[in-house]
Amino acid sequence: MGNVFSGRVWKFGDDINTDLLIPGFAIFMPLEEQVRHVMSANRPGWADEVEPGDVLLCGSNFGVGSARPIGDVILGLGIVGVVAESFNGLGLRNCVNVGLPVLPCPGILAAFEEGEVAEVDWTNGTVSNVTRQTSLRGEPLPMALQDIVQAGGVEAVLRSEGFLATK
Repeated sequence: MGNVFSGRVWKFGDDINTDLLIPGFAIFMPLEEQVRHVMSANRPGWADEVEPGDVLLCGSNFGVGSARPIGDVILGLGIVGVVAESFNGLGLRNCVNVGLPVLPCPGILAAFEEGEVAEVDWTNGTVSNVTRQTSLRGEPLPMALQDIVQAGGVEAVLRSEGFLATK
């Protein structure tokens, strides 16, 4: 995992909850089927438009809701990172736990139009709008959480430290 991710941006507003990311009817489906239903309640067909390497930008309180494993479906879509005005604690940890880079960044939605290209150094907090040649600064996660993401998630850390059997 590198310090920088970049790609075409998709924008969503405030309070994107775990039910929007993994609808109730899809919760027990295999991951490959779950990803086809991400955001289907508020943006039908969006999951079919996402391409590997895209970036998700959201408003405040991203990931509010239950403990559904939202990081898995976001990664399963090919999204390389999430930048949000703010994160719900549970949503943030669900992303970190699977090794998905995230960055809280006030002002992120105003800095981009959907389809523009973002370059994000999630470890130092810089976000560049490559299309407009502008930038802003976010609030990098504490090093302990960055280390988990860099390692590939909690399971990878536990395997490397001998607490889980290797696959």
